[in-house]
Amino acid sequence: MTPDAITANNLAIALENAGRFDEAAAGYRGASVLAPQDPRIHRNLGNALMRLERPEEAAVAYRQAIHLAPNHPGTHFNLGRALLDLGRVSEAAQAFRDEAVLAPNDADTYLNLGCALEFEGRLTDAIAAYRRGIELRPETASAHVSLGLALLRTGELAAGWAAYERRWQTPVMIASYRTFPQPRWHGEAAPGRRLLVHIEGGFGDTLQFCRFGRLAETRGLKVITEVQKPLVRLLRGVTGIGQIAVAGEDLPNFDLHCPAQSMPFALGTTIDTIPSAPSYVTADAALRAEWRVRLAATVPPGLRVGLAWAGEAYSHAPAFAAIDRRRSMDPRYLAPLFDLPGVRFVSLQKAGLPAPAGFPLIEVMQDVEDFADTAALMANLDLVIAVDTAVVHLAGAIGTPVWLLNRFDSCWRWIRGRRDSPWYPSLRLYRQPQPGDWGSVMAEVTRDLHALAMQTPALAGRPTPPRASPV
Repeated sequence: MTPDAITANNLAIALENAGRFDEAAAGYRGASVLAPQDPRIHRNLGNALMRLERPEEAAVAYRQAIHLAPNHPGTHFNLGRALLDLGRVSEAAQAFRDEAVLAPNDADTYLNLGCALEFEGRLTDAIAAYRRGIELRPETASAHVSLGLALLRTGELAAGWAAYERRWQTPVMIASYRTFPQPRWHGEAAPGRRLLVHIEGGFGDTLQFCRFGRLAETRGLKVITEVQKPLVRLLRGVTGIGQIAVAGEDLPNFDLHCPAQSMPFALGTTIDTIPSAPSYVTADAALRAEWRVRLAATVPPGLRVGLAWAGEAYSHAPAFAAIDRRRSMDPRYLAPLFDLPGVRFVSLQKAGLPAPAGFPLIEVMQDVEDFADTAALMANLDLVIAVDTAVVHLAGAIGTPVWLLNRFDSCWRWIRGRRDSPWYPSLRLYRQPQPGDWGSVMAEVTRDLHALAMQTPALAGRPTPPRASPV
């Protein structure tokens, strides 16, 4: 490196240390012109660009550094992180493998390799990588959580729940862990003791895990279930819910507590012992009757199908926002459905990207007050088709047939290799064959929905309609 290049590089380092990343990146680019064969400058440029959240440019810089110094530990790892951010998971996995050759005892390399492999759908290899990372650095709670979620995806629930319990020691979760003077419940029989099952996660999580209260009751406990206010009217009186505590309000007296998503672990739940009744929540009869009248007045005769295409955006939480972008779909992908004869579509979408003008969707959600209304509405539908949101959990909980439009990197609860769900007997899964491939999902759903519609006697014998082009 020439003296001028050294000066330019050192100035850029000082700017980066001062948090002036744009200027630092410009400085490193200037230094690279003065010393284009020096890999250190390209590595530094890549690091500055990653701080600026410009992973595509960072990957170019890292690749140049690797070209000049292929055996430098750390550069392949940084390239892998940039490629992960870009969603190029196969390339990222190879970068982490290359790094593992140079740094075979680096735990972070194996943990990131596991992440890339899991995104690829290679769960067995991902689990092996996570276990190697844990072997090298067993105190890393996030590694145990990643392993736990991967095991849950394979249906190894007992081992998955145990590893997932380490989530409370991760930086993301430790701040939200609720401490109480009362002891944590671990599944033991406790006749007459009052158990608080407190909220963890969103509406869908509460709907999924509230079923475990009835198992705690069989061990003698009196259950108190904390629920979000929009779920109170729906869940009041459901078996196993016990006394309801409204989130944000004063808690009643209790003796023991357990986070909602720790209930399966406390109860030793396996894939064969998931409480999976055809329905465990019931829509209110009076509300069902009200919605029956409303729909009769607004929905023409035919197969009634509810649609939901987007989840909560989580703009305040980047990690969850990234998941939502993958699980939600552009509503234009729904277009092929609307060519089907005799099918009437009801929107179940409360927020998110609106459907394009001209889509034959019947809008009723403006009249929905809370989940009790949504359940009563759903009870008057023949089918719900939705992405992975609380809508799916509600349909499954009340026993309405539901087709889940599932992203490629599926949530752990939709177990790998299954079209059905041990959580919800009324659920059928449609999973992307490749990341982002909603077109293939909707082509399959359109075929199956057409077959279902043709089972209606008035529609039998009609020809298959022309398909609208997806996005």
